[in-house]
Amino acid sequence: MVLYGAEGLTSRAQAYRLLAQAVRLHWGLEALPELARGERGKPYFPALPHCCFNLSHSGTFALCALSERPVGVDIQVLRPSWSPRLVERSCSPAERAWLASRADGPADFAVLWACKESAAKESGRGLPYPPARLEVPLPRSGLPFRPRDLYRLEGRLLRVYRGETWRAAVCGWETPPESICWLELSDESGCTPPRP
Repeated sequence: MVLYGAEGLTSRAQAYRLLAQAVRLHWGLEALPELARGERGKPYFPALPHCCFNLSHSGTFALCALSERPVGVDIQVLRPSWSPRLVERSCSPAERAWLASRADGPADFAVLWACKESAAKESGRGLPYPPARLEVPLPRSGLPFRPRDLYRLEGRLLRVYRGETWRAAVCGWETPPESICWLELSDESGCTPPRP
């Protein structure tokens, strides 16, 4: 599994430029293969079933995960706060207790939401309603999600990532990379060094 990112996006369509660069770098494909969408909207390459991917964007950021098996990725730009109603509807009692142990920080909810989204996108089923029905593994009470740790979710592996203004997660059947390979969308030659 590999994880590519880009920042400075000004339109949603640029996330597909990231996907095109990623498949060229990782699989050597000169052109982006034809895309289709599954029943719940998850994109895939019909002609290349062994080339699995997932794409996410938020604000000016995009992430793209590539794998030989189903994968899901999500990135969330940090907000100053989240609606208490959204937290109530989205989080199980254990997840709400964990958030409370973390002083209900908006960054903690963002990473929890990214974990849920990445797991839902990996399955191709999307988030259940209410999203609280999808529970993700949590660190011990009071502890944050740590980017280097792997979390197990029904046989899948989950890893979180963090930047100054965003949080992200990837979920799949292969070990997620420890870092994101950041690409310049205007420069298709390779990666910039991983960000801390």
